[in-house]
Amino acid sequence: MFRASHSRIPEIVELSKKIRRRRPDIPRTIEPGCSSARLEAFDNRIKVTIRMAYGFHRVTNLIALIMLRCSGLDIRLPQPTI
Repeated sequence: MFRASHSRIPEIVELSKKIRRRRPDIPRTIEPGCSSARLEAFDNRIKVTIRMAYGFHRVTNLIALIMLRCSGLDIRLPQPTI
């Protein structure tokens, strides 16, 4: 970090400043083991749900649908018995 911050390359100096500023956040991001791919998947699922919910009259219905779809519950409709 010292060598990077004292380098004469402006991009490297700027990067070292950002790393120093975010230093406590870096381990907190790595420790849970949640990759950005998983977060992107949740983000995409929420965006699709928002598009599905177009026309809902209440925001609470949208929030409930998002929570249901992102919860991981496997809800199946009842099957008719013969």
